[in-house]
Amino acid sequence: MKRLFLFALLAGCFYLLQSCGNAPKQTQTPSEKVVIAYVTSWSEVMPNPDLVTHINYAFGHVNDSFNGVRINNEERFKQIVALKEKAPHLKVLLSIGGWGSGRFSEMAGDEQNRLSFAKDCQRVVQEYGLDGIDLDWEYPTSSAAGISSSPDDTDNFTLLMRDIRQAIGKDKLLTMASVASARYVNFRDILNDIDFVNIMSYDMANAPRHHSTLYRASISGRLTCDDAVKAHIDAGVPAERLVLGMPFYGRGGKILSNRDYRDIDFNGEYTEVWNDTAKVPYLINKEGTMVLGFDNVRSLSIKCEYILEKGLLGGMYWEYAADNDNADLARTVYEGIMK
Repeated sequence: MKRLFLFALLAGCFYLLQSCGNAPKQTQTPSEKVVIAYVTSWSEVMPNPDLVTHINYAFGHVNDSFNGVRINNEERFKQIVALKEKAPHLKVLLSIGGWGSGRFSEMAGDEQNRLSFAKDCQRVVQEYGLDGIDLDWEYPTSSAAGISSSPDDTDNFTLLMRDIRQAIGKDKLLTMASVASARYVNFRDILNDIDFVNIMSYDMANAPRHHSTLYRASISGRLTCDDAVKAHIDAGVPAERLVLGMPFYGRGGKILSNRDYRDIDFNGEYTEVWNDTAKVPYLINKEGTMVLGFDNVRSLSIKCEYILEKGLLGGMYWEYAADNDNADLARTVYEGIMK
């Protein structure tokens, strides 16, 4: 009798283990998704914390001594951080870098400077009550932005992320902005140190090509948003740790210059059209040539559906102040991802 009971008990345990092992993984709940707004130091627009989960303050920089952090417009920075007092859910990170922000190569290539920089990141996080650091080095091994670079930058980037993680601890966020192609960084070497990756899936063309199409079409640039996601997955980043970037501005070319969404004239000499393959709008002139590629409520809604369908962590956009006064784009992104 005891043997039968023991056998039944072991069989039951085995069944439970098998059931647990075969159980589908829990999908992320809406509260686990992220909606990240880059908020700039040069804008006076205050973001609505009810429309975001995270704010990346742009920017901090590597200081002139290559061993610490310099913050643009500290007064505005403090105002952004203060939003956390009325919005406990809100997480604020300092984004260090941006296009044309240099001194990364010199800092990361010197062990003492790199360790001092990482320690200063920890100081900034503690002093300002931040939730973490977002690194926006554009780009390791590249001088396209007019900054210094070295063939060793990719390896040194890996060391830098390791050192920052060790300095700020596991309880703080460490994120990064990544070029759409997923180049310049060895993601497999840094996955243990970073929380997630913000894909800059925009600026991939100038008019008459669209800079941020979701899917491939005749108007697409070098890459599409879908291409960018696939490139990062192929590079070793799990989908659930990817954040899709979306532009709140239009990118032009020789005929029309770049402009924020709030400054696009929809009643002027240009006509708005929609490409149903690429899933984006754009403006054309009388000759039918694209003069400005941008996103609107319709295209952002579709990109948010894509984020959910592909199991991505969430969405990010550059930048909050480029939206109109009604915050139509920001509201669309938040409601589309957090529904």
